[in-house]
Amino acid sequence: MDATVEVVETEDVGTNTVAVTISTPEEFTAEPGQFVRLAATIDGEEYARFYTLSSPSVTDTFEVTVGIDPEESGPFSEFLATLEPGTTLEMSGPFGDQYYEGESRAVVLAGGPGVGPAVAIAERALSAGNEAAVVYRYEGSPAHGTRLARLRERGATVRVTDAPLDTPVAEVLTGTEGEQLFVFGFDSFVDLATQAVESSGGSLDGAKVENFG
Repeated sequence: MDATVEVVETEDVGTNTVAVTISTPEEFTAEPGQFVRLAATIDGEEYARFYTLSSPSVTDTFEVTVGIDPEESGPFSEFLATLEPGTTLEMSGPFGDQYYEGESRAVVLAGGPGVGPAVAIAERALSAGNEAAVVYRYEGSPAHGTRLARLRERGATVRVTDAPLDTPVAEVLTGTEGEQLFVFGFDSFVDLATQAVESSGGSLDGAKVENFG
C-alpha cells in the first residue's frame, strides 16, 4: 500500500543509529523481517530508501532503525536522523517474505543495520512463548544495546561481537526441529554468515536471508 505517514518520535539507539517511530496508516500490517519504502523531498529533490521494521509487531505505530554512516550516508539518511515529531513521509509496503512466521526457534544472524529486524524477530518469538537467539556483528559501536540486554533477561541467547562469527554461530545453531535461521545484512556480512554456518556443519538451505546489497 501507499500512504502518507507521520513521525511520532525518534530515539538514539547507538552511535550514528536512530530508531524512528511512525504512525500506522489504516489497514497497514507487517511482520518483523519485512521492510517499507520511505520517501521525502529534500531541497526540491525526492529521496527514497528501504528500511526493515525493528518493532516486533505493528500496533498504532511501528518502528524502523536508521544507521548513519558519516562518510557514506546520503541526504535522506541524515534527514531521517534529525526528524521532528509531526514530520510526514511517503511510505510504500510492506515488502519482503523473509519474516518471522511463528517458528518455534528463531536464530537471527545480523550485521550492521540488521540488528533492527534481529531484535524485532527475537522479541516476537519470545512473546509467543518460543525460543530466540541473536548473533550480532558490528563495526564501530553496537546498536540497540538496551533491547539486546532485555532479550538476555527474557531468556534469549545473545552474542554481540566485532570478531569472526564462527564460534558464536556454532553456539546458537542447534539443528533442532522447528529452528529457523534468519540472516540480515549487507553483502559482506551475508558472506561471513554463510561461511560461519557452513563451518559449523550447517547450511543456508531453507534460511530466510535479506541481503541489503
